[in-house]
Amino acid sequence: MNRYSAIVYCALVLFPQIAGAQARFPSKPVRIIVPFAPGGGTDAFARTVGVKLAATWGQQVIVDNRPGAQGNIGTAAGARAAADGHTLTLAYVGTLCINPHLYRNPGFDALKDFAAITRGTLESWVLVVHPSLPVRSVKELVALAKRRPGELSFASSASGTQLVGELFKLATGTDVLHVPYKGAGPAVVDLLAGNVQMMYSNPTAAVPHVKTGRLRGLLVTGQKRLDAIPDIPTAVEVGIRELDVYGWYGVVAPAGTPGTIISRLNADIVATLNAAETRQRMRSLGQELSPSTAEQFQEQIRKEFALWGKVVRAAGVKVD
Repeated sequence: MNRYSAIVYCALVLFPQIAGAQARFPSKPVRIIVPFAPGGGTDAFARTVGVKLAATWGQQVIVDNRPGAQGNIGTAAGARAAADGHTLTLAYVGTLCINPHLYRNPGFDALKDFAAITRGTLESWVLVVHPSLPVRSVKELVALAKRRPGELSFASSASGTQLVGELFKLATGTDVLHVPYKGAGPAVVDLLAGNVQMMYSNPTAAVPHVKTGRLRGLLVTGQKRLDAIPDIPTAVEVGIRELDVYGWYGVVAPAGTPGTIISRLNADIVATLNAAETRQRMRSLGQELSPSTAEQFQEQIRKEFALWGKVVRAAGVKVD
């Protein structure tokens, strides 16, 4: 058998095996790494999607919370996973597009180590304050912060909410102390206890407490009010156009994951997100679902990586 014949023979033998393995995907439990603590929007998103995918696939879907370093620890773990589609990572604008500009070495290359699968949400952040704070509008908050420079504090659960807080300070000329947390859950607990005075939160963590009056909502970022809390004005409405920004969640796999598996994952996750019960569940939590193609999400990551790099440099923020 000559060399050409041997190559053809190997292809004929191996291709059906490879194709069969991919057709049977997933062939074992799938893990979704969430790089933040339980109790926040990323966790709620992953668990809601995971339950539906488990029913679709007939395989267990495990949500693996790996908090720390504003999402870097879990995201780095996702980058090192086997590129077979059985380990996915919850992508967040803060970890993939902001952290690489804040940290000297976040532990991963956001533009090279991941293959995009789909965007999941596109949503505003909510500025909430403890009800003991004597303010009922952004105007009153700014006036109070200027009377008490350095005395008020804002919690952040990730670099996205940290940067929104920094943008608020730049836009309003205020001095507010930043207090970082490992996730929205722990941050909201401290905010409810009055240990910090304010927070830019994902809607999932904030909306239930705004509805019960345990927190007071002052604005949502961007130009569109949230259906879950329609009485809260937007940043554009209150005159802070610098906060016309949005967060997002999505799903990525390690770079090198076969294209056929990426396509299967995209189709199944997008179908899950488009299901009426998923949309109803997420809307009640303040999350606006916005699935995409893998190519659209990859391009969004690339563009916002450059955009947030400019914001970080303008704010002069560095973690290390």
